[in-house]
Amino acid sequence: MTRVAGRFVRAEPRRTAGQFVEGLLSGVERKTCWSLAERAGHGDPQAMQRLLRTAVWDADAVRDDVRDWLIEQLGHPDAVLVTDETGFLKKGVCSVGVQRQYTGTAGRVENSQVGVFLAYVSAAGRAMIDRRLYLPEATWCDQPDRLTDAGVPDDVGFATKPALARQMIAAALDAGVPAGWVTGDEVYGADPGLRADLEDREIGYVLAVGCDRRVHVNDGRTLIRVDDLADRIPTTGWQPHSCGPGAKGPRDYLWAWITTATRPDEHRWLLIRRNRTTGELAFYLCWSPRPVPLHTLVTVAGSRWSIEELFQTGKGQVGLDHYQVRGWTGWHRFITLAMLALAVLTILAATAQQPDTEPDLIALTVAEIRRLLNAFVLATSLPPEHTLLWSIWRRTSQARARRSHYQRRLAHDASPKIK
Repeated sequence: MTRVAGRFVRAEPRRTAGQFVEGLLSGVERKTCWSLAERAGHGDPQAMQRLLRTAVWDADAVRDDVRDWLIEQLGHPDAVLVTDETGFLKKGVCSVGVQRQYTGTAGRVENSQVGVFLAYVSAAGRAMIDRRLYLPEATWCDQPDRLTDAGVPDDVGFATKPALARQMIAAALDAGVPAGWVTGDEVYGADPGLRADLEDREIGYVLAVGCDRRVHVNDGRTLIRVDDLADRIPTTGWQPHSCGPGAKGPRDYLWAWITTATRPDEHRWLLIRRNRTTGELAFYLCWSPRPVPLHTLVTVAGSRWSIEELFQTGKGQVGLDHYQVRGWTGWHRFITLAMLALAVLTILAATAQQPDTEPDLIALTVAEIRRLLNAFVLATSLPPEHTLLWSIWRRTSQARARRSHYQRRLAHDASPKIK
């Protein structure tokens, strides 16, 4: 917490922020202001709620501190910046940015918020370093009153998910984050502005695209769909490579690459991945400021799974999706503190002394480090009276909420119906 202490002017929010992050790292089942306040020994959740809503501190400045700390530990000039979005399922219509939209979290259209994230992946580890909340155009950006009620700043307008990714990548590179590559799925690979930005900065990319993408072949004289091009590749044109370890072993695929440069001095390729069992294909547009071997492109493409694993770890280990805030400020503050908690685990895993003499012992994982933290560092013992006080507080608040809900339902049922 000393890394970010200077961002909190007053002692109370500074102390509460430390307790908040400890709570996110703790074994508390749901990481809400209520449960975190109970664990911290508070009599009610007001201090935790103030921290997220009205306390004076800059979440973007804390995010920058988290990013700088991670880069000190994980930084490498050939690291990969990975961008992707994740959904946060919500009830109701008041949470900022919420609407019915497709989210991979549920695998279908659901009432949800969507956050776009930027991850940093190097040989030393991987972590989230930035975040943006996606605001749908019609249901939010075109409704000024709704933006005002949610506390969205006046200078925030509609931006597509690739545009949010471009903002985060530019901010990271402008801050001196060392990276040689960027990767992302089809949503980001389809954006020509993102590819142009990276080429201008001489940052290589391996970006997924759809099967209907057309690329130049035959020295730029012919445009052809990538799926048609894949059908023309002979059996000898496919090479087996692993794009990294997975939960069930190496991710082995067959790969092919085809030069799509239109000038002799360009280093531009189409990379094609084929599943060895199902034959399913995936396509990537690739560019590099210098010649690189196929294995390098394969490794970068495989880095994209890292951010999905980070989403899973963030939600499972530090409650990335446990927040109960509705406004713009609260969302960014909660997500930033969750990123800080995840950074603690990531850096401990990256810097822990791993035994070289125990071949049957795997390296410390983020989940195992969190268990050890809770056993040896974060363990708390609260008196029974405190637990009973919180039981009464919760049930009183829930009864009050239930009465209000019933009153609204009765008023709605009693209102005259217009036929």
